[in-house]
Amino acid sequence: MSATTGRTDRTAVLSARDILTSIGEVVYEWSIGDDVLRWGSNALDVLQVPSFDAIGTGRRFSALLDADNLATRYDAVMSTPNTDDGHGVPYSVQYCFMPRGRAGGVKLWLEDTGRWFGDSRGKPARAHGVIRIINERHEREQRLAYLSRFDELTGQLNRPHFMEAMNEAIETARKMRTSLAVMLCSIDNLGVINESYGFDVADQVIALVAQRLKSRLRGGDAIGRYSGNKIGLVVLNCSEGEMATAAERFVDATRDEIVATDQGPVSATISIGGVLAPRFARDAAEAIARAQEALDQVRNGRRSIFNAYQPSPERVSERRRNLALADEIVRSLNDRRIRLAYQPIVRASDRSIAFHECLVRLESATGQIASAAHIVPVAEKLGLIRLLDVRVWELAARDLFECTDARVSINVSTRTTADPAWLRNMAAMLNAYPGVAERLVVEITESAAIHDVVETRRLVETLQGCGARVAIDDFGAGFTSFRALKSLGVDLIKIDGAFVENALTTPTDKAFVMALADLAKSLSAETVAEWVGDEETAVELGNWGIDYLQGCHTGSAFIERPWVTTSTLDEATQRRLAMR
Repeated sequence: MSATTGRTDRTAVLSARDILTSIGEVVYEWSIGDDVLRWGSNALDVLQVPSFDAIGTGRRFSALLDADNLATRYDAVMSTPNTDDGHGVPYSVQYCFMPRGRAGGVKLWLEDTGRWFGDSRGKPARAHGVIRIINERHEREQRLAYLSRFDELTGQLNRPHFMEAMNEAIETARKMRTSLAVMLCSIDNLGVINESYGFDVADQVIALVAQRLKSRLRGGDAIGRYSGNKIGLVVLNCSEGEMATAAERFVDATRDEIVATDQGPVSATISIGGVLAPRFARDAAEAIARAQEALDQVRNGRRSIFNAYQPSPERVSERRRNLALADEIVRSLNDRRIRLAYQPIVRASDRSIAFHECLVRLESATGQIASAAHIVPVAEKLGLIRLLDVRVWELAARDLFECTDARVSINVSTRTTADPAWLRNMAAMLNAYPGVAERLVVEITESAAIHDVVETRRLVETLQGCGARVAIDDFGAGFTSFRALKSLGVDLIKIDGAFVENALTTPTDKAFVMALADLAKSLSAETVAEWVGDEETAVELGNWGIDYLQGCHTGSAFIERPWVTTSTLDEATQRRLAMR
């Protein structure tokens, strides 16, 4: 026999025992009447038992099963409602087998699949099947089952199951005529921890804070991770006064001890918003919304470290107004009813018009024009401001393209200036139409400028590279340092009107305006004074070195394009169109 033939023969006689053992499987036959179990020859290797005698009957095999099993082979076969029609009845069950006995510690998770055959009455008489070890699969399934209910980072309930537990608690409280507290705990300055130490340390802080909060809960209370840095608590049988006491206990749990992390000790504190249910919240969704509302007041600085929700007709009314305004903004954008009004900005030296600022106006369905100043804060709050900014630029660009005499400035919100796509699109448009950029001023708010000085500088350089000028609007309303102002390199500084309108009667306002005029000159920037209300103020501003004036004294805002039509309008029509 050749070597090759010999190898072929050895492969041909590879036993089924070796194959089954390698994959952790063993076959069996069970004679149900006398309870005898017959096993494949590899049973001792697969099941790790010392002898066949230990598993020779169904009773002896069952003695090695974990007492916590929900079902066994006996249950799967004997409890079936089916009868055998001559082809056998399939069964499949999973259970835990302990080869060294229930005190031995070793556990094998088994999948038992087979078919039983009936006697003359169709009842189980014998069965045969295959047992497979599934420890790894069982571990994965248990892991998935765990993650479906618990948050992986904190080990507490995940959001869906926390909301479910909250709903059940509120319903029970309603039936029992008791009250409970729902609290939303926010880890303070987690973003700073992320930046200073990294996300791994921030995750450790979240997990440790959750553990400390749980340690202060009573039996029956619930805790869950609601979102990134927010942990929710349900405190049962809790009154309003008890809620404040409990909140103090939770705050102390995190504040009084340093959090030990892999990168060293970290200080962590929390803010809490709470609501009593079912008094002020009928279900989990309403409870979370009102706890969040209470938490927002803490984080906005209007409360200390804890705030309990109290009904407020003013807040409800404001929310309704905001929703109505949001709907009006969206409909106005969709119906193309956003209009521009143009307020002149004049040279202080001779009162000639230098350019016009574009102000947003809304045209109603009946054609009436109204100031949109009140909708801008709502648009910023609800995330609609970028859509509004894009539409304003579309309208201003149209005027710049169509009218070579048009020189305009447009306001851009903080959110829009932080959008790289908006900057790319604007730069591409300005580069595509020569001569347009030189007639455009882009106004960014002081808060936007200081939000990220490096990014703002990049924006300024990009727009200036296209030929446009950049102004800081409402300067003085925020906290821009002179160092930041120097690094930005803007072309114009618009002085907040709150300093201008009383500059003649308030020494500190006068000093600020005069100092800023001198500073702007040293930075090669021009100044615009806003809210100029009378001739005396206008004259003095010019004497102090202010370059441009803007306000009701130097010109109101008109809907009509001023470089085309206002010169031909009679005085009465101009007054009708004027929009302060």
